[in-house]
Amino acid sequence: MIGAVIAKRRAGSGFDALSRHDLAKFMASWAEDGTFTFPGNTSMSGETKGKKAIEAWFAKLMEQFPKFDFTVKEVFVSNIFALGATNSIAVEWDVAETNREGKELHNSGVTTIRVKGGKVVAVRDYISNTDILKEAWGEA
Repeated sequence: MIGAVIAKRRAGSGFDALSRHDLAKFMASWAEDGTFTFPGNTSMSGETKGKKAIEAWFAKLMEQFPKFDFTVKEVFVSNIFALGATNSIAVEWDVAETNREGKELHNSGVTTIRVKGGKVVAVRDYISNTDILKEAWGEA
């Protein structure tokens, strides 16, 4: 059960870093060959590979959304006995965000995270309302 506590704490810390726009802290746990998948039909949608490309993706997120606040609702851990080195985690969240045009938006979703050797190797977002993504990213 200590593994679940560690995994939950790390997942919450990652979302806190995003909310504070602390890109360095957020990226510290990523593997060099990690992948990130974002849903929808925007220019930002699809799979991004490699730590540097993922960091650039999140830098664009922070530029487009000068203000966002994630609220972690639940964290689910696949292997409650793993000590954090290798595990699968799902995080249910809500987000309140303001894009650079001043539009306030709210959404919710689930992020799945695969960790191997203590590093994040794969993240996939599932977003409840993908219909607002184009508008949120200023592409409507």
